Amino acid sequence: MDNIAWMAWTLPTAIFFAALACTLAVMTWLAARYPEAERVGVLRIPTTRGDRLFISLILAAVIHLAWIGLIGTDTITSLPVGEDGFEVSSLWLATAISLASAVAIFRTV
Repeated sequence: MDNIAWMAWTLPTAIFFAALACTLAVMTWLAARYPEAERVGVLRIPTTRGDRLFISLILAAVIHLAWIGLIGTDTITSLPVGEDGFEVSSLWLATAISLASAVAIFRTV
């Protein structure tokens, strides 16, 4: 277990993977219920739901890596939850930006 001790299995990580699993479940249901034809958006290439999901996930990774590299993961506030409190990382702002970009991608690409 020492070789994976560096992995950050935190609440934000758990929320990310839960959201990803829910997204894939909903997209699978949508594909079965409402078959989709490819659509051409601002990129001027035909894309499907899966293509737009892939683009948004890659962009989310780039946003988070750039955020960590340029701004860092400092605590922006503490919430009085539990004995020690709950520290809110600045990465939540990067997550909000990623979600907004995913909405824009699904609407325009």
